[in-house]
Amino acid sequence: MELTTVPIDKPDDMNFILGQSHFIKTVEDLHEAIVQTAPQMKFGIAFCESSGPALVRRTGNDAELVELAQRNALALGCGHCFIIFMAGGFPINILNTIKAVPEVCGIYCATANATEVVVADTGSGRGILGVVDGLRSKGVETESDVVARKGLLRQFGYKL
Repeated sequence: MELTTVPIDKPDDMNFILGQSHFIKTVEDLHEAIVQTAPQMKFGIAFCESSGPALVRRTGNDAELVELAQRNALALGCGHCFIIFMAGGFPINILNTIKAVPEVCGIYCATANATEVVVADTGSGRGILGVVDGLRSKGVETESDVVARKGLLRQFGYKL
């Protein structure tokens, strides 16, 4: 078995969700879930089929985001993983809806951070072992950091 890391290739401020599912209709069901939950959101989805023709299946409502998703999914090449890139919203806007799609098994991450995916290649297939999401912790927040955190949440409109 060979272990490697695959960096997610994206613009610095682009949010994405990386997850695992189990069925070819995932790509269509995720598409429907997003447009029903956040119709204003632009997105691209790609799903790595893991049997039959083993293709990267893709959909979305923004051609550039679809291309970004399919490029990253192909680089990962891990069976039954999916990746969603989005604009005009945040993962928090759709995450519970995505997790509620019946064929979704789990979520590895939902972030805009620089991310590396730890991949195992057995020779017959590839799988995601986990992710490295962002930076290593540098310390514990101070009172001024608390004020800054609360200000950022209000700037985003998540708190009054």
